[in-house]
Amino acid sequence: MGPSGPIWLYDGVCVLCSGAVQYTLRHERAPAIRFVAIQSREGRALAQAHGIDPDDPESFLFIEDGKALAKSDGVLALLRHLRGPARLLRIGAVLPQAMRDWLYDRVARNRYRWFGQKTACERPDPAQRHRFTLPEGT
Repeated sequence: MGPSGPIWLYDGVCVLCSGAVQYTLRHERAPAIRFVAIQSREGRALAQAHGIDPDDPESFLFIEDGKALAKSDGVLALLRHLRGPARLLRIGAVLPQAMRDWLYDRVARNRYRWFGQKTACERPDPAQRHRFTLPEGT
């Protein structure tokens, strides 16, 4: 994984987001994605640079080839890197972006209520830790 590899900016205290990171680690085509918790110093800076409030994130970002993709476009870009059943969600690309983003927004706004929220970011497996940027003390 080089500096030009994809970066996934995710909410480290969101149970849904953390589960998606774990799924990605198990189903990634190649170990190329770097995971950056929005609660980390680097994550806060990335979020702010792309117009996302790190204290109340409404979207994650998937940054690839210098381009930051949010909401459903970010999901579709992430799915291109996966094997397994989740890649079937790529069929969503046939929907208009406005409809995809509307669905994304419904889940994003309700993610803590539907899936839960942790008090701290999860510690990655030691074998994968080099791929993560987490808040200090994690």
